[in-house]
Amino acid sequence: MLYGISNELFISNVQSLVDNESEANTKATSSFGWTRYHNLAEIESWLDDILATYPDVTEGFVVGKSYEGRNIRGIKISYKADNPGVFIESNIHSCEWITSATATWFINELLSSTDDLIRDLAENHDWYIVPVLNVDGFVYTHEKDRLWRKTRQPSSYSSCVGVDPNRNYDVHWMENGGASDDPCEWNYAGPHPFSEPEVKAMSEYLGSIKNKVNVFLAFHSYSQLLLAPYGHTADETPDNFKDMMKVAKAYADAVDALPYGTVYKYGSAAGALYRASGGANDWAYQEGIKISFTVEFRDEGRFGFLLPPAFIIPNAEEALSGIIALLDECKKLGYLHLN
Repeated sequence: MLYGISNELFISNVQSLVDNESEANTKATSSFGWTRYHNLAEIESWLDDILATYPDVTEGFVVGKSYEGRNIRGIKISYKADNPGVFIESNIHSCEWITSATATWFINELLSSTDDLIRDLAENHDWYIVPVLNVDGFVYTHEKDRLWRKTRQPSSYSSCVGVDPNRNYDVHWMENGGASDDPCEWNYAGPHPFSEPEVKAMSEYLGSIKNKVNVFLAFHSYSQLLLAPYGHTADETPDNFKDMMKVAKAYADAVDALPYGTVYKYGSAAGALYRASGGANDWAYQEGIKISFTVEFRDEGRFGFLLPPAFIIPNAEEALSGIIALLDECKKLGYLHLN
C-alpha cells in the first residue's frame, strides 16, 4: 500500500489470455455453437439460418450502416400480436465478445427450447435483439486488436481513431466528466452527439419503435453489475428508481440461486460504477422506456474482457435466469403494459 492506496494485480500477462482464447477457439468445433467465440461473418451466416428455419416467428431488420459500410443487423422474435417488447443491444463495445455470444445463445433458446419457463418468456414478449452493434470495431478485434473498444471512424483533428459509442448518445453528453474530449482516450465521446453512424442509426431505429418497447437491456462486460440510469450523476435518480432496484434485485437473486456462485450487484451507473455520460440506457430512459439497464456480465476482473469460451454457456444461463426474473418483476410492477 502506498499513500493509503491499495492495489491488486488481476492480470499479469494479458497476451497469454489472448493466446489461450485463440487456442481454445482453434480447438473448438467449426460449426456454430457456444464452445468458442465467432466472428461477424459467422454470426451473420448463423442469423440467416435462424431466419430461414423459423420464418413464421422471426423477422430480420437492419438498424443502419456502420462507418465502413457494414449492415448492423437485428432479429425480431414475435409469436403473437400485442406482446410487450424487450430490446437487447449487444457488443456496442467491440472487445466485449461475451455479449454477442450470450445474445446468440439467448436467441437460440427463445426459438428452440422446450422448457415451459422459456417458452413463456419467448411467446409472451416481442424480442428485438441486435447481436453486434459496433460491427466495424468487432471485425477489428478479430483481425487486428483483440482489446479494441471504440468505433473505427477517424478523427478530423487527431491521428487517433474511433469513438466510444456508449458515450455518444445525445443524453447529458459530456456532462460531469462522464466522458473524454480526447480522441485518443478509451472513453472519447466524439466531436458531438450522434457523430457515429452506428449510434445515430440505433437511436433512429429504437426511436421509431419505442412505443412498442417496455424494457431496454444493453449487454456489456465486465463487472457483474446491473446499472440503471443515471450515468452522468450520482446525485439524482429517476422517478421510478426504487422500482428499477426491485427489478435489478430480482435478476441478481435469480443468478445467485444458480449453482455457479456468481454475484451481481446493482445501482445507478454513476453510483455503482463510475460517471458515464451519453450512454445507451440513459438515452432509452429519456425516450420513455422506463425499465432500462446496462447489464455488465462476468467476470469481476480475473479474465476481464478475455473471458474464456468455457464460460460462455454458464454466463448465458445466468443471463436467461436473470431476464426471466427481471421480466416477472416488471410484470408485477405494471411495466409490461400492452402498447
